[in-house]
Amino acid sequence: MRATLLYFPGCALKDQAKNYERATLSALATLGYEVKELPRWNCCGTVYSLAQDDLMRHVGPVRNLIRAQELGETRVLTLCAMCYNTLSRSALFVQNPENLRRINAFMDDEEDYQGGVRVVHLAQLLLEEIGEEKLSQAVVKPLSGLRFGAYYGCTLLRPKEVAVDHPDRPEVLERIIAALGAEAVAFPERTECCGAYLTVTRPDIVRERVSEILLSAGRAGAQALLTSCPLCKFNLEERRPLGAPKIPVFYLGEALAWALGIEEIPEELRKSLAGVMR
Repeated sequence: MRATLLYFPGCALKDQAKNYERATLSALATLGYEVKELPRWNCCGTVYSLAQDDLMRHVGPVRNLIRAQELGETRVLTLCAMCYNTLSRSALFVQNPENLRRINAFMDDEEDYQGGVRVVHLAQLLLEEIGEEKLSQAVVKPLSGLRFGAYYGCTLLRPKEVAVDHPDRPEVLERIIAALGAEAVAFPERTECCGAYLTVTRPDIVRERVSEILLSAGRAGAQALLTSCPLCKFNLEERRPLGAPKIPVFYLGEALAWALGIEEIPEELRKSLAGVMR
């Protein structure tokens, strides 16, 4: 029997990160999941509000949790690191009974949220539910000969209350990379911010951050980077300054689909990896 997964796509995966969604959903089907997209989903808000009394910024995330509740589901999967962070932190916010009361009163056109819906990131699903052994057994085209640097960025690891792994010493992505047959390369800047939305107002700062990240990855021997954040991928590719290593950036779900034999590495990416893949 195939397990059912309720899935929150978010905005980016319906636009600039379509390839991430396509590859991941195909891979999950191969791994035995029936993925069902959350009906009537809305934008999560992308960035979590730092104001404690800002109920308005919790409306979007909690409405998505209500959509899951309406279906009788107790968890919802997301692929985007920023969506994971925003949804998880709002779910944590309404664990406080007073916050839950206030948000339910604020949204008088929705049924009351009862709490209890867990937000799960793809990396958590792959390790905690599928496991490294089963994942490795499902691989038909091991990514041998490729050294992947796992780029976590901010939102998978901060704050620690919603982190998918240890905020300072994560290894969840490295373990997945190893299960897919590639070599996982740890580098110091893998948990540092890429500059995020400063790419709009201060691209100079983002270029400085991206340069440090790519130099760090290059010094460690990474030949490609893996991420689950569309904004991180954009910054690492589009804000790369002259002189920084030109390291290709892929989504976690893309590497998963390649290793499971679902999708071939695109020709243009093969050329960029000339001399890397064996």
